[in-house]
Amino acid sequence: MKTPADVQIIHLGGKPAFAVVPYDQWLQMSNQADEIWFPHEVVGYQLQGLSLIAAWRKYRKLSQEQLANRMGISQSAVAQMENPGSKTKKQTLERVARVLEIAVRQLED
Repeated sequence: MKTPADVQIIHLGGKPAFAVVPYDQWLQMSNQADEIWFPHEVVGYQLQGLSLIAAWRKYRKLSQEQLANRMGISQSAVAQMENPGSKTKKQTLERVARVLEIAVRQLED
């Protein structure tokens, strides 16, 4: 394993005792980088019956129109994607995820 260059070594009694690494490197080293997380608010919106796309959009404080404009599509297309049970193409989910600044996996049921 390659040792990260930005590790901080903490010494106790003149001997190395602890290594401090940036969090993103810790996730990679501990195989936790693939974890998916959902803010409490997103879960709350889902419990109210919203789709994941709608829940994340509301969490990011965007209107359907704003999301549509950032994606270069119509507001009605966003409304259709947000229907629970809607089958959105992977490529479209990738575009939504980019705009919402999340991983595609956070939009998949």
